[in-house]
Amino acid sequence: MFTGIVEAVGKIKQVKTPKDKRNKGLCLNIASGSLSLCDVAIGDSIAVNGVCLTVTGLFDDSFLVDVSRETLNCSSILDKTGAQVNLEKAMRLSDRLGGHLVSGHVDGVGEVVRFEPIGESYLLAIRAPDALLKFIANKGSITVNGVSLTVNRVVDDTFFINLIPHTLAATTLNELVSGSKVNLETDMLARYVARLLNVST
Repeated sequence: MFTGIVEAVGKIKQVKTPKDKRNKGLCLNIASGSLSLCDVAIGDSIAVNGVCLTVTGLFDDSFLVDVSRETLNCSSILDKTGAQVNLEKAMRLSDRLGGHLVSGHVDGVGEVVRFEPIGESYLLAIRAPDALLKFIANKGSITVNGVSLTVNRVVDDTFFINLIPHTLAATTLNELVSGSKVNLETDMLARYVARLLNVST
């Protein structure tokens, strides 16, 4: 479980194909940037651009993860050498919940349709897949590339977010442009409510 509060920006150092030809996924070596790995062990979970991945190897300043083909099919920016990624270690029960409860299971990929300065902040507009729209609400929570954000408004298939300078400085969201693909995870509480109301998910 995560909070959507990014701890560091890392970089994908290397993308390798597993030796086992039956495995259609990838093995990534990710530079940890300012994220301390001193308390990380093999088997721990780290969210990479909002995708919960299991650490399979550790070095002084990087870690290894395996990414399944299913994960690659339903997420973005996990197969590009040199790409910067948002990193967050799994939360402890004693940690503050600064964002919202995030599972690290990406629901779908959205597309940036607007990203422009509005005063000191930036307006971010993202077109969401139709299947996710029922879970996205005004003033509700959503995770974009692993960052916990608040939805300002929803118009048809697009939702709008106001990004403050700190968020832009501390994450990779400052690299977005119109047409960028982003990983989306909707609020899990909205999904459970929909399930209880017998809304098809």
